[in-house]
Amino acid sequence: MAENTETEGGAHRLPTGLVIPDDADDAEAAAIAVAVAAHLRDREAAAAAARDTEPTWNGKRWAFAGRVESLTRRRVRVSEGTPTDAWAAAGRTDRL
Repeated sequence: MAENTETEGGAHRLPTGLVIPDDADDAEAAAIAVAVAAHLRDREAAAAAARDTEPTWNGKRWAFAGRVESLTRRRVRVSEGTPTDAWAAAGRTDRL
């Protein structure tokens, strides 16, 4: 278990900076630890979600295909490999 140091009030400060009151019983100390662990897990998940923000066509494929059809009067298929930038994707629909 990690070393801890006592503060002036008798509480225990863990190396992580977490302070557990000296009058906390085992159940209270466990509840504090679980709450802190859940908070840290949520922060890590939010950070991972923020990194994974690459745009996709999910939920937009049919709308984009319908828009192209309404403007050009021809049907197009928006595949997974189609650029997510609408201008680049529209450029691929031009006829030669």
